[in-house]
Amino acid sequence: MSLNKVMLIGNVGRDPEVRYLENGNNAPGAGNAKVATFTLATTERYRDRSGELKENTEWHNIVAWRNSADVAEKFIRKGTQIYVEGRLRTRSWTDQTGNKRFTTEVVVDNLQLLGRKSDNPGAQGDSAPQGGYQQPAYGAAPAQPARPAYQQAPAQPAYAPQPAARPAEAPIDIMGGDGADDLPF
Repeated sequence: MSLNKVMLIGNVGRDPEVRYLENGNNAPGAGNAKVATFTLATTERYRDRSGELKENTEWHNIVAWRNSADVAEKFIRKGTQIYVEGRLRTRSWTDQTGNKRFTTEVVVDNLQLLGRKSDNPGAQGDSAPQGGYQQPAYGAAPAQPARPAYQQAPAQPAYAPQPAARPAEAPIDIMGGDGADDLPF
């Protein structure tokens, strides 16, 4: 048994690059496969031993196919905050100088836009899905979504009975004695 699963929340580093791959089938309606590639930054913030605030930013190469590529093309722009769920894939190739090169990518299985629709730089008009986030102006604190788009609100019953009020009771003396020294230390 094995598991290859990645979950990331971060900000897009550059506008998606969209390409169409020919499938070799010229049948009507067959269409070509669409792929979108972009980078995603995740930032870890922590305090070191001296109390100084440190940041560590990791950059991830993201590859979205077909429907996820459609969403990326229409609604994702540099600065958009997204949730990506997918799997790691490592590819290798030989560059122009004959050196063998490697890259590790996250292949998207699930893509969610986070934040408010009005903040999404890729959303034009009413056709944008719910979600999206734009990095605020330089120096401003980033706004965080109240609840990520991938989490559902907990179900609340229409009527929840309240427990009956308990009558006031005298305190119970668990230490024994007259209560003059009932502190345990």
